[in-house]
Order: sequence, then structure tokens, then C-alpha cells
Amino acid sequence: MANSPGSNPISHGSSLGAPLLVPSKEPGWDSGPGSEPQKVCIDDMLQNYCGEFGYWQLKHFVLTSLAWALEAFHTMVMIFADRDPGWRCVGGLGCDEKESNVCGLEPGSWEWEGGPGSSTVAQWGLVCGQNYKVGLVQALFFGGCMIGAGVFGHLSDSKLGRKGSLTAVCILNAIFGCLTSLAPDYSTYLLLRFVTGFSTGGVGLCSFVLATEPVGPTKRGVAGMSTFYFFSTGIVLLSGIAYIFPSWRALYVASSIPSILFLVLVVPFISESPRWYLVRGKMNEAMKIMRTIANANGHHLPDGVSLALDDEANDASNGNQIWKAATVEKEAISGSIVDVIRSPITRIRLFLAVGINFTCSVVYYGLSLNVVNLETNLYLTVLLNAVAEMPAFTITAVLLDKFGRKPLAIGTQWFSAIFCFMGSLTGNVGISKVIRMCCGLLGIFGMAGTYNLSFIYTAELFPTVVRNAALGSATQAAQMGAILAPFVVILGGGFPFLVFGVCGLIGGMLASYLPETLNKPLYDTMTGLEEGELA
Repeated sequence: MANSPGSNPISHGSSLGAPLLVPSKEPGWDSGPGSEPQKVCIDDMLQNYCGEFGYWQLKHFVLTSLAWALEAFHTMVMIFADRDPGWRCVGGLGCDEKESNVCGLEPGSWEWEGGPGSSTVAQWGLVCGQNYKVGLVQALFFGGCMIGAGVFGHLSDSKLGRKGSLTAVCILNAIFGCLTSLAPDYSTYLLLRFVTGFSTGGVGLCSFVLATEPVGPTKRGVAGMSTFYFFSTGIVLLSGIAYIFPSWRALYVASSIPSILFLVLVVPFISESPRWYLVRGKMNEAMKIMRTIANANGHHLPDGVSLALDDEANDASNGNQIWKAATVEKEAISGSIVDVIRSPITRIRLFLAVGINFTCSVVYYGLSLNVVNLETNLYLTVLLNAVAEMPAFTITAVLLDKFGRKPLAIGTQWFSAIFCFMGSLTGNVGISKVIRMCCGLLGIFGMAGTYNLSFIYTAELFPTVVRNAALGSATQAAQMGAILAPFVVILGGGFPFLVFGVCGLIGGMLASYLPETLNKPLYDTMTGLEEGELA
């Protein structure tokens, strides 16, 4: 279900106070009576001293965004593990391969292609009157994602931080994924997919915020929208992995091992977000990272410059705050979803973001899962769907700063809706089958752009102290849409396309009520947002 470039920076956090020592003298800086250290927000420090997207940010962005591929593995593995593997006659008597399904065939007159271990459908006979169980397990996975997004959205804003939460969800994913391969029965499998969804729900959320927060305001949009290339690449890789490991049990192990490799080879080289440190009151840690960024990018951060939250920086620039040559204790600033709902400005934004993410998710995941109804090569169709998403990311990233977030959010959803409506009017035989598949590809092309854009758009609508909480709520709404998607898909025929078209139409209408965030600052606090919007 995440943000993008072209907007102002983001800041997060709140915590125990950490002392901020008065900076030492810098040549040309007067430390005599009346002189004051320069207090700037993170965005200004990145633009003026550290560099907005240099070597440090590039390395950190790529390493952190690799987690999106892991989310793709754990989410889309269900397409292959829960597929209908096909069947063939073996006895000749009481079996006719012209039948569309095995429901009316004599027991023992047919067998599953690839054997009972090829998929969960074959393993536990999830056909005929039991086929609803396939949709149920997929829906419960997204139900777990919905809960996990809320839990880890809060933890990443508070105690665990961005890096700590990302580490935790990757550990849980690796454990639950491997345990799923050992499920002895359907009920156990159902439970394990639910808890896997719980941990997966926090992966993209934590990865996106951690990857984009150290990026400068004019580069954040493009960077944010580029994170989804990793998700699509993960789907492409999964198609190959699933082809190599046709057994569903082996596939779950193979798709979980990358999480272990990520924890061992990547996480040690990822830094915590300086914005989270700043909002948590850990000023020394935040300044240490900013100095590291400046040095790695070949810039110099003067000793006479230090960080401040946006409202503090504004007060200092207006002469309303006096800084003394002494240790300054910073108190943690915290926020929750209650604060978002309490404010009239953010309450309306949250309602619209939740609605858009819900409808977008129904279409995106619905079209992704609907490949099982297209009666084409499953591995190739999934791969083509993933490849179709990538141009959408490129186009939206290029147009993002030219046309803004709002027009793109409306346009991409309505573009998808048009082709979904067309798909609902075509058949599923002969050339019509190819036309319907193309409608699905173009539908997912448009909605992939929306899904990508919605992350950065949502992040820019809310201040740092509640950003992950708001993103978590939007992600939860997206997971609710994803819960609905499998049940729409199992209805088959042209009906799923009709539902997806209606959702795309409604989503575009909701986006028309959102404010434009292009070239608007990313606020740190609720007060800063309210003062800035009312100014």
C-alpha cells in the first residue's frame, strides 16, 4: 500500500531530553555578548549545509528500500502458493478433461498436476465448496497487515524508532515465513499467514519513512516515489523464485531467506532517522548524523549551526527566543492519532487519505490477484504486471513536481478506472482474453502510480510527530481494501473489473478534495502545521 518527492522535508519523534551543548566558535562567528548560535530546521540544514541527496543519502536510500522487495515476497507469495495448479484425468472412466473444474468428477479419476504439494489448494482440497478458504487466508493476511501497520506505525514514532521497528518486523517475517512452510493443516496455515501479515504490515511503512526523512525537500518527492521500484522488482524476482520452487512449502522457505540476509548484511549499515532523534529530544544523536551526512557528501557543517524543530526555528528567526551559552535540555514531543482527529485540518485530511488508500488498495491488490482468473501463464502474467508498474513510477515521478500531487492522484485513479470498466465488458475467450489481460495491465499501471504517490502525498499532509501514526491509519485502510480484494476476485468473470472501476472512480473524487502539497513545507509539530496553514 506509500510517498514521494518534490515537497519539503519531514521530521519525527519525541523522547527523553538530551543536552545540546553550545557550539564552539567558528571563524567569522562572533561569540561575544549578544551573539547567538544559528538554529535551523532539518530541511534548511540539508539544503544549506549537508546536501539534499548526496552519496550518504543515496546509499542509505538504496539499502533501506531493499526492504520493499521483502514485503513483495511475503505479500505476493500467496499468488503462487494458493494457486489452482490444474488437473488431469488418470483413469479414463468418469473423467472428462473438457470439464471446467473437478467438482463433478469421480474420485480417483483425476489428479493434480505437480502433485498435492504443488499448492495449498491441492494440499488441502480447497476447491468446489471449499474455494472460499483461499480468499479467507488471503484476507486474513491483509487483516494482519492492517493491525501491524497501526502497531508498528506507533512504535516507529515512539519507543522503537524507524530502524528498530524495521529490524523487528524483518525478524518476525523470517520466523513466521519459515514456520508457514511447516504448517500441518489449513487452520495452522491460516494462523501463520495472519501473523506474517502482522509483521509485513510494518515493513513498507518503516522503510519508506526511514529512507526519505534524511532527503532534502526538493529531492524527497522523486526519492519517495522511487521506493516502489524495489517492490515491483521484488515481484519480478518472486516470479522467478516461484518458477524454480514449484512446491508451496519450498517457496515459503525460499521467500523468507532474503529477510534473514537483509538483517545480517544490510541492517548494520542503516542509520536511524535524524528527524526521529530530533523529535524525541535526542539532539546530540541527531547532530551526529547530520555531521556524518555533511562529511560523506563533501560538505562542511559549521559548529555555530544546530538543529531545532520548525516552530522553534521560526521563533528564533523572529527574535522571540533567547539562546544562552549553556546546556539546553530538550523535552520530547509526542503525538498520536487522537491529535490528528482533534485538529479540524488534519481530521479532514485523514478521512480523505483513508478513503483513497482503501479504494486504491482494492484495485491494486484485486488486479494483482485477479491474474488467476485470466487463464494465462501465471508466472508470465505476474511478471508482466510488475513490469507494467515501473513505467507508472517513472512517469508520476517526472510529472510530480510539474503538475503537483493532487492532479496526478485524480488522473491516475481515473485512468485505471477507465480500463477496468473496459475489462468488465470483454469476454475471456480467444482474442477477448488477450484484451482483458491488457485492460488489467493498464489498470494496474494507473493504480500503481496512485499507490506510489499516495505514500508521499499522505506523509506530506501531516507533521512529523504524527506522520507515522497517520501513515499507519492510511495503511490500515489500504489493508482493509486488500482484505476485500480476494473475495471480489473469487467471484470471477467480469464482475471484479466492474468493482475495480467503481473504486477507481470514487478514489479520484475523494482526491479532488485534498489540498496540494507541492512546494509546501514538511512540518514537525501540530502547532507548526496549524500556524503555517492558517498563515
